[in-house]
Amino acid sequence: MEQALDTILAGLKETGCTDDTLKKAKQVYETGTADELIRFFRRYRCGLMEELHESQRRVDCLDYLIRQTKNKKTGL
Repeated sequence: MEQALDTILAGLKETGCTDDTLKKAKQVYETGTADELIRFFRRYRCGLMEELHESQRRVDCLDYLIRQTKNKKTGL
């Protein structure tokens, strides 16, 4: 059982979890049900996806600026 917790915490560290998030995950693991742990993972995943989408929006904006600058440079 302890090995499973260690595996979970190591996996969460790989995702960049804060210490507070790791503590919460450990608490849910030790006192909650498997369904609660899954909900915890899904909430955390949702947050990561929001970060990903925000990063993609910023990259898209930069791509637009690059295209605009190239077009002005070449006179198109």
